Amino acid sequence: MAGADLTVPGDVTERDDVQALLRSGFGPLTEACFLLLRVADVVAARAWLARVHVTSMADLDTKQETVLQVALTAAGMRALGTDPKVIDGFSAEFVAGMAGDAARSRRLGDVGPDAPEHWDWGWAEREPHALVMLYAQPGALAVFREEVVGSIGAGFDVLTSLETSDMKGHEPFGFLDGVSQPSIDWNGERAPGSAADLDYGNLIAAGEFVLGYRNEYGRLTERPIVDGAQDERAAALLPRAADRPNAYDSGRNGTYLVLRQLEQDVPGFWRTMSAAAPANPIPLAEAVVGRRLDGSPLVPLQPQRIPGVGEDAGDRVRNQFTYTRDPQRLACPIGAHVRRANPRNGDMAEGRTGLVGQLLCTLGFAADTDADRIAPSRFHRLLRRGREYGRLLSIREAQASVEHPPAGIHFLCLNANISRQFEFVQNAWLQGTTFGGLTGEADPLTGNRAPLMTGAATDEFSMPQGGGVAKRVAALPRFVTVRGGGYFFLPGVRALRYLAG
Repeated sequence: MAGADLTVPGDVTERDDVQALLRSGFGPLTEACFLLLRVADVVAARAWLARVHVTSMADLDTKQETVLQVALTAAGMRALGTDPKVIDGFSAEFVAGMAGDAARSRRLGDVGPDAPEHWDWGWAEREPHALVMLYAQPGALAVFREEVVGSIGAGFDVLTSLETSDMKGHEPFGFLDGVSQPSIDWNGERAPGSAADLDYGNLIAAGEFVLGYRNEYGRLTERPIVDGAQDERAAALLPRAADRPNAYDSGRNGTYLVLRQLEQDVPGFWRTMSAAAPANPIPLAEAVVGRRLDGSPLVPLQPQRIPGVGEDAGDRVRNQFTYTRDPQRLACPIGAHVRRANPRNGDMAEGRTGLVGQLLCTLGFAADTDADRIAPSRFHRLLRRGREYGRLLSIREAQASVEHPPAGIHFLCLNANISRQFEFVQNAWLQGTTFGGLTGEADPLTGNRAPLMTGAATDEFSMPQGGGVAKRVAALPRFVTVRGGGYFFLPGVRALRYLAG
């Protein structure tokens, strides 16, 4: 990797220009809904976007009773009349859209029942133009939503409203959720390209999540730049580009937002676990997920502190670990969901083994490690901000249930590079059947179970056994179905005003 460019800004100081979702998931605001909108009247839509109060990071210095955040799709920018040259400056994945082509759908695993043509929203005339996220204290959402929808007036039509539930920190399968998040280096303290990258660290450069700042390559991620000499509004509204003189940055302080509605078959999951392990299905379910029901890891905690892991007791107990202390994958199977989503490895997958080991790894000659099979985690981290929906069932209720109302997760993540972050994790790590040297196994929790083009199955889950053949669970059914999705841009506050012009 090329050395970091220290002239590229690493610290995020323009807090009043950064939407607060990048800093917080608004946990105390337990009521939330996501409004998916389509432009009905361009003039009225622009006027609303230009005046609506969007909660910024700076606003979080005081207690917030309600929060509003706004994101736009590429289709929404077109509908608002945004200059096509500006739109073309965004990433190709964002411009095309999540359901923009069949090849992308295949890479994401959106085939069969997960294919966009079966979605409730996110495809063709059901593609949203804007996403308005509302958060409120208990009992305050209904009034807040009514006020917001009323203020929108004739500008937008509400395509659908994604409702959420307060499951007290758990996701519908019953596991404590959201216990592991990257720690963003807001102060620019990280120096990507140093020896610290050889080991796993949870402190990630701000540019991996916020455009306009140094990323884990020590560079700026590509974003739409506007020539101030040709656009007076850009010069008046947008921050200057850090890397180009006389240019203005419509991406700075913004990020890409991925939203997917994932419906979970909770009864099917627990009936499958019970059928495969009748005496006690919980250990098998925990192996599939990669954590215990209470969120604690399956592998031993690390004796040394991991940079970026919080100091509170809960974070230390749940996240002070890597998988180097489980080399035979006996505690946590290599194919477990959370191990796939974040392998917790550094540039040397098995950790430091001295100067000779580092040199061999760097040159590609390391043996018996995952160094050549699993990419370093720091280039592929996601900042998750999702919310659950439906009703949380107990394990006993799920095992006995035949029919139940839909439940799942409105999966929402933030990343500065959709291709390298979300799409890589989804394609290479979750849907990939060769992750970590496996064969015939996609993610046991979220995999679509579709066979490969060769006809090979992808519905197995293996658990290595000490001194023996791995235990295998075959013919896993589908547990998660995609009901909608889209790629959005969460702009900085100034960029939102600019795009609304």
